[in-house]
Amino acid sequence: MSAGPSRIANPLDFSKPGRQSGHLLVPADPATGAPQQRVPIVTIANGAGPTVLISAGNHGDEYEGQIAALRLINEIEPSQVAGRIIVVPIISSEASRANTRLWPSGANFNRSFPGNPDGPPIEQLAYFFSTVLFPAADVVIDMHSAGRNGWIVPCSHMCVPNDPVQRKAMLEAMEAWNSDFHFFYTSVGNYLPNEAERQGKIVVTTELGGTTRVPVAVQDMSWNGLTNVLRHFGVLEGKVITRASLGLPPATLVDCRFDDGRIGNVGSGLFDNIIAPVTGLFEVMVEPGSPVTEGQTVGRIWSHDDPERKPTELKSPFTGYLMGLRTLPAVEEGQSLALIGTRIDRDALLAER
Repeated sequence: MSAGPSRIANPLDFSKPGRQSGHLLVPADPATGAPQQRVPIVTIANGAGPTVLISAGNHGDEYEGQIAALRLINEIEPSQVAGRIIVVPIISSEASRANTRLWPSGANFNRSFPGNPDGPPIEQLAYFFSTVLFPAADVVIDMHSAGRNGWIVPCSHMCVPNDPVQRKAMLEAMEAWNSDFHFFYTSVGNYLPNEAERQGKIVVTTELGGTTRVPVAVQDMSWNGLTNVLRHFGVLEGKVITRASLGLPPATLVDCRFDDGRIGNVGSGLFDNIIAPVTGLFEVMVEPGSPVTEGQTVGRIWSHDDPERKPTELKSPFTGYLMGLRTLPAVEEGQSLALIGTRIDRDALLAER
């Protein structure tokens, strides 16, 4: 990480109690002509307790977390808080307005860490997170979904740190989301959660569905999970809800770690368990969240050009669960299509060395 102060102008004083609201000012980019950007930021603080950083809109087209974060800002009063909540509800604000995943420059905010104070604006903002927001926080919650091109079973997930104490704390926080599934990804990369985890923070991340519509059930889960995790850490008043208290069985834990360390997003790695061998129309044959067996056909691709050509079948490479899919039927050869993981035992995960 490059040394030096952040160039991002921050109007808030994190040491002050009560509610503060403003915008981080991201400098204009002389290389591309992009104007200065304004990124909303809010703090809600009251008394002693942990600091929780909540971020959403890491990718612009992931709206589920953005809505939950904006609701939190509007509905939570300082009197309900013990400690401090810092909320950046729409990180990639221009991309959110444009319904695109990436910044206008084509850069990916979640691939910009730890950032650079002298780099392009996207790296300057990542550097502000790495050197100002993460050091101020005990807990980092970063909410994602598959965006407009995919669907992932709505859930919380986490990278798996080497430190067993940090791993256990992250696992318990992830489980407080109370989703039916949770999955695990590799603790490497230049992503926001990876950098926060390297700094020793308790990191909880999500995949909250995706595509162009947010179902009511998903938005309810986003809100209920977020607020329950805050109660789990004691920063928000109220009783912690568990799956047992809801009369639900334990969640299914799915291992989506890969030997090469890849974990990305639709179009750049996350759905790489099955790659389109041909161009055509993708027919889904298994619903996300379903168990699959090795060799099972989970989809097929039909030819645009030859109506008599038999479809190309897509088979699961191993036994596990289909966690996510590309949702646009028109696919190109080489595109990633499916995320499949294997079931993992909770105690086995905690015992890993």
